[in-house]
Amino acid sequence: MKKIRMISWLFLFVCILAAGTAYAADAPYHIGIVTGTVSQSEDNLRGAEHAIEEYGDAAKGGMIVHVTYPDNFMSEVETTISQIVGLADDPLMKVIVVNESVPGTAEGLRRVRERRPDIILLSGEPHEDPSVITAAADLAVTSDNIARGYTVPLAAQKLGAKTFVHISFPRHMSYEILGRRRAIMEVACNDLGIKFIFETAPDPTSDVGVAGAQQFILEKVPAWLEQYGKDTAFFCTNNAHTEPLLKRIAELGGYFVEADIPSPLMGYPGALGVDLSKEKGDWPAILKKMEETVVKAGGGGRMGTWAFSIGYTQSAGLVEFGKRVVDGAAKLNSLKDLIECYGKFTPGAKWGAAYYTDAGTGVRNNKLALVRQDTYIFGSGYMGMGDVEVPEKYFSITK
Repeated sequence: MKKIRMISWLFLFVCILAAGTAYAADAPYHIGIVTGTVSQSEDNLRGAEHAIEEYGDAAKGGMIVHVTYPDNFMSEVETTISQIVGLADDPLMKVIVVNESVPGTAEGLRRVRERRPDIILLSGEPHEDPSVITAAADLAVTSDNIARGYTVPLAAQKLGAKTFVHISFPRHMSYEILGRRRAIMEVACNDLGIKFIFETAPDPTSDVGVAGAQQFILEKVPAWLEQYGKDTAFFCTNNAHTEPLLKRIAELGGYFVEADIPSPLMGYPGALGVDLSKEKGDWPAILKKMEETVVKAGGGGRMGTWAFSIGYTQSAGLVEFGKRVVDGAAKLNSLKDLIECYGKFTPGAKWGAAYYTDAGTGVRNNKLALVRQDTYIFGSGYMGMGDVEVPEKYFSITK
């Protein structure tokens, strides 16, 4: 009897082990996604969390492996590279998404390519030059900062701005697309009869850190508004600068068309003290609550965004795109398939996509896609910027 009981317990134990093994191997393959942390790029991280909610955590038998790179990524490039390359150790890994693709991403993807040529490599919002990131990634996707170089000043003009202040720092201006967008904005402002001003602010990855950079913006915006007037529109290239900028604009005046990486969550909740924990993941509800708050704070008709976060959409959308490519439901070289994946997470929003064309050579880069969503002004609605035809001259402007 004891022998039979022991065999029964042994059989049960083996069954439990077998069930656990089956559960751990449920997903036929894995998708890795690398994002920043909540403090530097919350929307990107939330998009990764949504992918985990939909397809499961690989550690629990699902499909998604999520890791983050350090906040101070400029001085910890090797850590970023290691986080990316480490995903290739997983034999089930079929897709790696990096969003935002901070410096070091191209090298990380290059090393993955050497070890695992079977893995599809996707880059969201690359910080490195187009030729660098597309030499490593199968596809890179970024906001259409060429077209936005024209549409953002145009929207500012339509809102009533007479001056346009562009805030940045040398590191960002060394990036080809950001530098080129700044140059397009200056020409567009001149053509539209708006005064263009460039202001320098501290880099949050420098010794002053995020706190120091944000304090600088808090202190400078009142002086800028006094100097340039309340009919001034502001644009900054850094996420950390956005919150204090929005806070001061809501309080003191001025215009804000959309963030560098547009989203209702980009800077607005922190700037205006909004708790969106109940609305988490419900973008129409988030937009509604933010709109009510912005209008109440006096920013109605002056402050805008994209209705759906580009950071969130890039993370969730690129994971979805990678999955469909692996499953044979999408083609890697199809902008239509890419936009359909983005549309899954942005119901009702209009998207456009085009491939990047080098201003110097006129050569189209089919591995770098540019995407654009219409501008939404709190208290007013969509501006129709998605339907604006950008004059051809702006596509040939270099930084």
